[in-house]
Amino acid sequence: MTLRTERPPVRPRSGRRPLPPLIFLLVLALAALGVWWNVLRTEEQRTAEEEAACESVAQEAPPADLEPADITLRVFNATDTAGLAQTVATALGERGFVIAEVANDPTEREVTGVGELRYGARGSDAARYVKVFLPQAGDYQDVRADARVDVVVGPEFSTLASAEEVAAALAPATGAAEC
Repeated sequence: MTLRTERPPVRPRSGRRPLPPLIFLLVLALAALGVWWNVLRTEEQRTAEEEAACESVAQEAPPADLEPADITLRVFNATDTAGLAQTVATALGERGFVIAEVANDPTEREVTGVGELRYGARGSDAARYVKVFLPQAGDYQDVRADARVDVVVGPEFSTLASAEEVAAALAPATGAAEC
């Protein structure tokens, strides 16, 4: 009797690569792709936001060549406070604007907040300039053919912008230089 220990035959390698390392590399590659996708998308979004900011600064900035004496205003009172339109017209006149008319609001529009600036297509530059003095006022573009601007005083009006606020708003914006 011979003791013979037979081992089962060794199976030769099949040439397959181990599956877990491949899965790990695939997950790692997908994660890297996701990070790069996010970086590129964020960069595009930031660029779009900068362009939009530059456009809004260019649109909202009042024209540098306008002076208050170049702008004709009509001041209307859309509140129950008697004499408010005259008070605002006097203050705007002291700042150099040409006041053509002072009266109660002749339209049926409901004015809320500080007030409203009404103007036609030819008066859009003048309206942007006047908005510096009434920064919280809303805009309403109508179909008038001239450059006249109507300042309609609303129920929440308290005062015009101070001289310092006006000077700061009319100074060239620092962000606009970067555009």
